[in-house]
Amino acid sequence: MNSINSIIIEGNLVRDPDLRSTTKGTSVCKFDFASNRFFKQGAEMEKEVSYFTVETWGKLAEQANNLGHKGRGVRVVGRLKQDRWNDGQGKTQSKIVIVAEHLEFRPEFKRNEDSAEETSDEDEKLVAGF
Repeated sequence: MNSINSIIIEGNLVRDPDLRSTTKGTSVCKFDFASNRFFKQGAEMEKEVSYFTVETWGKLAEQANNLGHKGRGVRVVGRLKQDRWNDGQGKTQSKIVIVAEHLEFRPEFKRNEDSAEETSDEDEKLVAGF
């Protein structure tokens, strides 16, 4: 029986996505994003920033690469995966990554040159095909 492994998290990309292909030609896109948490500490508001790596596969990877860019807001729905490897000194290293199954990019606001209005793209929702 599988255990439950599910995560929903929102944040902003800290750099542009990196799209690559496996040796079999499957697209894989990785991007890093930051998620902010605000809380009150005494009379002061504090900010805690956490950084995460997201990995997407197949068609979702290609779409994430096309729509994502540094600074853009994104909601990620997926699962956690632990990558393990041995470093040059033979020590075991590991890193937790989020494997996305669904992405929602936040609308982008663009200033209209002819007026003071702002226009936005609608949310772009992407779902991996299973």
